Amino acid sequence: MRRRPGLSARLKLTLSYVGFLAVAGAALLAVVWAYLLRYVPDNSRGLLGVSPNRYLLVHTFVPAAAVAMACLLVFGLAGGWLLAGRMLAPLTRITEAARTAGNGALSHRIRLGGRQDEFRELSDAFDSMLQRLESHVAEQQRFAANASHELRTPLAISRTLLDVARKDPTRNPRELVERLHVVTTRAIDLTEALLLLSRGGSGELTREDVDLSLLAEEAAETLLPLAEKRGTTLDVTGGAAPTHGSTELLLRTVTNLVQNAVVHNLPDGGTVTVATGTDGNTSVLRVENTGRSLAPDLVPTLVEPFQRGTGRTRADEHDGVGLGLAIVAAVVRAHDGTLDLAARPGGGLRVTVRFPRG
Repeated sequence: MRRRPGLSARLKLTLSYVGFLAVAGAALLAVVWAYLLRYVPDNSRGLLGVSPNRYLLVHTFVPAAAVAMACLLVFGLAGGWLLAGRMLAPLTRITEAARTAGNGALSHRIRLGGRQDEFRELSDAFDSMLQRLESHVAEQQRFAANASHELRTPLAISRTLLDVARKDPTRNPRELVERLHVVTTRAIDLTEALLLLSRGGSGELTREDVDLSLLAEEAAETLLPLAEKRGTTLDVTGGAAPTHGSTELLLRTVTNLVQNAVVHNLPDGGTVTVATGTDGNTSVLRVENTGRSLAPDLVPTLVEPFQRGTGRTRADEHDGVGLGLAIVAAVVRAHDGTLDLAARPGGGLRVTVRFPRG
């Protein structure tokens, strides 16, 4: 935004100091005049050298007071300019840091020293904002790179299948169509997951009263065929867990957690337990499964996009696109909740989600 040039804050503060001194000096002279000179007799028509009188005091005091007032204003102007510059020096550093950040250098920090005051508080808040922005930009860049890689894979597979079919006209077209259907479906699922992740992280939600226990039952009913196919026991327990939020996103969150627990379970005979309830002012959803042991340093990374329990690997038809827990984390943040992941002692993962109680 282009603005008309105006006075600097330093000059405004300096003029304010000088104006205050001028008013204070004028008030002092008025007090002297009101309470001193009024009690001195006026002998201007008598002998001037006999005793002090109002005429002598006026003609000697007023010029001296005017000179003192002028010196006071000059001193106030110089002192005010120096003091204002010293006081506003932290603001100048903050402004320079803002310009540097505006040019893309988010790694710059002010790190203003000294004791706590308004400028130091502003500096610390600005440094914290820059740190969050830098982390967010780095996360977005990493996410964009991973998303590009994941989206490029099904497209490359589709092109390879079409090239093979073009070079081999005798190949069974039904097999080609089936493989293209699988690859295209995976690309669509990935695109929808990316859109949902973006929506969940925006925080712009249509909120209503939701019961997590009902969502857990619905998700379990939807995923029951997958659990039976894998030989996994799916158990839903607990009571009502009311909260306030987007029904669609919360249902997708519960579904992602249950699906993740089913997919990353024991090959046969595993168990998935879904429990809901309340704890004080929070509603709690807990999903845990049996499975292989997880390294402690791997568990915190599972909420990163495209991160799977076995690392960044190719997924099978049930393994999803590696965005399940990333979507869960984004939706939980948008609903002011907390997400806790912990490796179970006997193997598997325990996920605990807490939302403000509705």
